[in-house]
Amino acid sequence: MGCSSTCYLPPNPVPPLHHHRLPLNRRSLLFLSTTLPLFNPLTSTAAAPPSPDTTITDRVFLDFSLCPSYFQSRTLGESDLSLCSESEPLGRVVLGLYGNLLPITVSNFKSMCSGTSGSTYKGTLVHKIFPGQFFVAGRQGRRDKGEVKPPAKMVRNTESIESKAFLLEHSRPGLLSLCLSENDDDDDLKLNPNYHNVEFLITTGPGPCPDLDSKNIVFGSVLQGLDVVTSIASIPTYKPGERIRQYNDFAEFIGDERAKSARAIWNRPLKTLYISDCGELKVAKTTLSPTLP
Repeated sequence: MGCSSTCYLPPNPVPPLHHHRLPLNRRSLLFLSTTLPLFNPLTSTAAAPPSPDTTITDRVFLDFSLCPSYFQSRTLGESDLSLCSESEPLGRVVLGLYGNLLPITVSNFKSMCSGTSGSTYKGTLVHKIFPGQFFVAGRQGRRDKGEVKPPAKMVRNTESIESKAFLLEHSRPGLLSLCLSENDDDDDLKLNPNYHNVEFLITTGPGPCPDLDSKNIVFGSVLQGLDVVTSIASIPTYKPGERIRQYNDFAEFIGDERAKSARAIWNRPLKTLYISDCGELKVAKTTLSPTLP
């Protein structure tokens, strides 16, 4: 049958689209693996914060001695050190301080060692030793009792409320730390508007002290004299019996204020251990290489 000039012809059908697959062989996969970056969840996350700066900027020394005659004279004021005629030197501990990390804490500690704060650690007692952990010195109070005179010329330490101050852990022996949770100054002193905390501890080992972490401020470490620290840790201390501890716990439970006073003598060394001298060491190169926290 024929078709006129006006005969309608349907359009040619559109050929279907075909998805062409690229031939992938071993060579192609190897090429893609070397040219296309792979997603790595570890590298895509935010960068880790930098480690605390434990560069040693300053050095100080503490000389430790025993005074067997203290229990007779009951005085160790700076002007009364001559009364300790039987002084037995234990040795010197040299401490490196992290001045870049905690400048105020370091400056205050140096001023207590040099005496420019209006007070000094010289002639004061090491009043607590916790065997296998740390010892504590710098408790404020009466000089004639071997305690630190409250310093009058010192900058207020605002670092004690900053998070960066608690980054370092008490991870090894020989770490110097400002006492916060372990501070046992009298409440009357702490309530004074001009109160400055100068009590410190040094870890003795052999292991870390995780209970101190995030509660006290590590701001230095022992550079020389770790053997002296070990000797201090070996001094016997007063340890109450189990029954005394139970009585004390009960007294504290019922609100007896004498419980706290009784605990003040726990862990005290049975020998009179004191800081016979202290000061700042001037070195030609003040900034030393960082130490491990």
